Amino acid sequence: MGDKDGGGIVGVNWGSSNFRAFLIGDDGQVRDTVEQPRGIAGLDRAQMQALIAEVAARWPQATRWYASGMIGSNIGWSDAGYVDCPTGLAQLAAHLHEVRIGEVPVAIVPGLACRRAVDDAPDIMRGEETELLGLIASGHVPATGLVALPGTHSKWVRLRDGAVVDFMTAMSGEIFDRLTAAGLLASVVDGPAEAGDAFHAGLKAGHDSGLGLGTLLFGARARVIRQDLPKRDGASYLRGLLIGAELADVARLWPGALAGTLPLVGAAPVCALYAAGMAALGGHAQQILSHDAVTRGFAALHAEAVAA
Repeated sequence: MGDKDGGGIVGVNWGSSNFRAFLIGDDGQVRDTVEQPRGIAGLDRAQMQALIAEVAARWPQATRWYASGMIGSNIGWSDAGYVDCPTGLAQLAAHLHEVRIGEVPVAIVPGLACRRAVDDAPDIMRGEETELLGLIASGHVPATGLVALPGTHSKWVRLRDGAVVDFMTAMSGEIFDRLTAAGLLASVVDGPAEAGDAFHAGLKAGHDSGLGLGTLLFGARARVIRQDLPKRDGASYLRGLLIGAELADVARLWPGALAGTLPLVGAAPVCALYAAGMAALGGHAQQILSHDAVTRGFAALHAEAVAA
C-alpha cells in the first residue's frame, strides 16, 4: 500500500495493453505503484472509470492526477490532440487536456506532431513525450541531439535546447512481432534474435542492398527453405533486416547522425540489437535504463504547471 502521509501526485501511463499508475511524492520519488494488464483497448468507459476509482481509493491523499499514452487518443477516454513541434515542457504543460474520469479530475498529456524539414513528412507520437521530458529533466539525455527509443514503434527524436524539434517512427518491432507470430515467416524462426553472424548479414542486406523490405523479408524465408540460413538463425536475420533498413532511413533523414554516440532508451534486449547494428555501421550507442523516465516526466510537468 502507498504512503498515506502527505499529498503527492498520481501519474498514469495508460497504453493500449497495460495500465501503470504511480504515486509520486513532492520530492519526486515514487511511493507506490499499481500495474495491471488492463489497457484501454480492452476496456469500455465504465471499466476505465472503475479502474481509476479503484486507484483513487488506494491513494486518497493525491492532490493532482496526470495521464499519458493512449488514454488521450481517439480510442481512449478523451482525445487530447497533438501539440506541434518544436515543443518543450512549457508548451506541453500549457496544453494539458483537463477531463473527469468518474469523480477524478485528470490532466491528460497531449501527443506531439511534427513535419520533418528534410522530407516534409508528418509524424506523431503519444506517450513517449512524457518519457522524453523525464529523460531531459534528469540529464539522462542531452538537451540537444538525437535520441532513439527502440520498441514496437521505434522513435528517433531530434532535440534542441530541451525541445523536441522533429522525429521519425519505424514500425520495425511490430512488423517483426506480427510476421513471426502468425505470418508466413513464423515457419522459419526458431529461438530468439541474437547479435551474431546471421543478424549482421541481415543488417547489411537491410542497410545496403537498396531493395525494399517486401522483397527482403520474403527472401529470408527463401534462405531458410533453401538451407542458406539455419532456422535457428531466422529471427536474428529478420531482426537484422528490419534494423538495417531502419538505420538506413535514419541516415537518409539526418546524414552523419549515426557517426557519433547516440542514447538508446528502451528494453535491454532490443537496445542491445540496435547497439550492435549501430556499432557495425561505425556508430556508438549509449544504452539508458528508463524505468523512472515516465515518473520524472510527470513530476517535471507538474512543477511546470504549478509554476505557470
